[in-house]
Amino acid sequence: MDVRTKIRLEKPTEEGEVCPVEQIPDPCALIIFGASGDLTHRKLIPSLYYLHKNHLLPDHFIIIGTARTGMSHDEFRESLKSGVREGRPGLFDDGSWKVFSNKIFYHPMEYKDLNSFQSLASVLSGLEQEHKTLKNRIFYLAVPPFLYAEISRNIGESVLSVQEGGYTRIIIEKPFGRDLQSAMELNKHVHRYFKEDQIFRIDHYLGKETVQNILIFRFMNAIFEPVWDRRYIDHVQITAAETLGVENRAGYYETAGVIRDMFQNHMLQLLALTAMEPPSRFNAVDVQEEKIKVLRSLRPFPMDRLEQSLVLGQYGPGEINGEKVPAYREEPGVDPESHTPTFAAATFFVDNWRWQGVPFYIRSGKRMPRKVSEIAIQFKRIPHLMLKAVEDKSIAPNVLILSIQPEEKIMLSFQTKMPGFKSCLRQVVMDFSYRFDGGALALDSYERVLLDGMLGDHMLFVREEGVDLTWALLTPVLDAMEQGRIKTSFPNYPSGTPGPAEADDLLERDDDKWRKL
Repeated sequence: MDVRTKIRLEKPTEEGEVCPVEQIPDPCALIIFGASGDLTHRKLIPSLYYLHKNHLLPDHFIIIGTARTGMSHDEFRESLKSGVREGRPGLFDDGSWKVFSNKIFYHPMEYKDLNSFQSLASVLSGLEQEHKTLKNRIFYLAVPPFLYAEISRNIGESVLSVQEGGYTRIIIEKPFGRDLQSAMELNKHVHRYFKEDQIFRIDHYLGKETVQNILIFRFMNAIFEPVWDRRYIDHVQITAAETLGVENRAGYYETAGVIRDMFQNHMLQLLALTAMEPPSRFNAVDVQEEKIKVLRSLRPFPMDRLEQSLVLGQYGPGEINGEKVPAYREEPGVDPESHTPTFAAATFFVDNWRWQGVPFYIRSGKRMPRKVSEIAIQFKRIPHLMLKAVEDKSIAPNVLILSIQPEEKIMLSFQTKMPGFKSCLRQVVMDFSYRFDGGALALDSYERVLLDGMLGDHMLFVREEGVDLTWALLTPVLDAMEQGRIKTSFPNYPSGTPGPAEADDLLERDDDKWRKL
């Protein structure tokens, strides 16, 4: 029996809160490349509006959207309005939108034309003087990856990147490269115009509350850190499953696949946060360095017996929530004979003192039975069973679950005695959810990373060495896939199921099982 005990927080008191001083960013201009795109309309502008409503933006702040589409400032503002209404339902009001939208401007341009960037520089200079943004500039690349090098070059060649009394920063969306060589070339290219401390490589997963809370949970609670190692932990499972298919991203996904789309960034970043050593101080430099140490310690895949460490899959037709859905190869824009994987499960090992011999099982896939992202730390079974007539394996081990989606919460399972004369055991779950957190202001992932980008805080961004290390680990696997050296018959799992049957074998060899989706 699984009994859940809700831990609900009362409204926080001054005595119960330990908070750093809230910071408001300095005045700045945010220039968005790709302003007519889905990311800007669904995520960036709604997130910035929410920051504005909660008085987390500076008074002197402007947004300049750029794209090839020709439109006026007012037309651009109106095109953004519906996305803000839908992005934060219940929080929109015309008065605050009017104040916020008056800070938004639009400039049409061609990203491959240097003259367009020189024109942008002239427009930006005038707006900076008018709105007193102190020449602090943030360039956000919400564009397809093939434009990153071109745009960064033209920003540099048009001297937009020159720091004239203020700061200049560039925020780049994932994926950063498609293998080790391309990532190194892109880094080299961007570094011609921007120093490393000016570059913010975004991974929005790191902006989620539960992900940020991993470090606080581990290092600010003395009861957990002493058992956070190979002596007490049996294995770790990290899952990112979604019910959606490729949707309207076939062009991107066909060239990426699940390894590039999820493993190289989100999944390995979650692993690093889970496995890292305590930083000496809770700041970007020290946290980044400890994450890098984990990535350096990851054991390379055994390429001569890769099937023992990696399983790939591609969804076929099936049902999701009672509705029939097509196979990946039947999706619009997908090659009918595509070998792009939409599912991957892999075993990783961290070869250091703390984690030697502890498997980290990672899986991610599309068209799964339900949407879930979580880190599950399974502790070892009890060494001796005192109760008679009870099998060891009938006693479930303790599991600590850090849930990221669909709900951000933390759960811990443990055994208790059921009321009554008999010594009957049951598993109960202590469950903390951010939904019950006293109405505290919670930022979603893009709100958090946008705010940190304005504050110049690299804590939730990815360092150059981190990008190179993850690509170095995964590029041999990608090469083997693309050279046909990994023999897998696609599709090999129906939509609505938890992936290929072979994925279970990864855990069953060690007498483990995946958590149920």
